[in-house]
Amino acid sequence: MKNFSDTREPLEQKVGRLLNERNLIISCAESCTGGLLTSRLTDVAGSSVYVKGSVVCYTNEIKKSFVGVPQNILDEFGAVSEQTALCLADGIRKKFSTDIGVGVTGLAGPGGGTEEKPVGLVFIAVSGEKGTVASRSIFTGDRTEIKSAAVEKALSMLEDYLSQGT
Repeated sequence: MKNFSDTREPLEQKVGRLLNERNLIISCAESCTGGLLTSRLTDVAGSSVYVKGSVVCYTNEIKKSFVGVPQNILDEFGAVSEQTALCLADGIRKKFSTDIGVGVTGLAGPGGGTEEKPVGLVFIAVSGEKGTVASRSIFTGDRTEIKSAAVEKALSMLEDYLSQGT
């Protein structure tokens, strides 16, 4: 089920329109969503104008070596943390030389959760000229539902970020 913006326009379409109107290019570093955010962004015809690329950085090795998440962040806060999401967003933006970077990390389950970091915990960060913002959410459902909810949240954050000051 796709969510819609307040204009009944699908979120990925509105985000794409906003990126296009502002001549902004986006890149994504996705962990728990496995590329689903980028897939949604590229579901829109003409998205090659504003989507430069993405990486599925499922392992800490790729988060560190390709996207540039510092080892001390992974050691101190873990892969599933706001700090890692912020580093993913900033890192992919720099790596791909884009205007906007998005980082998503979390626990989609069904295993791997702890009391401190339960299944469904997702951190999302958006980085751009206006600074970097992050969110912490806990989604419920099975693995597919958690991934879908995380993507909806990321698209909503992008819509908000791109709409600021307009």
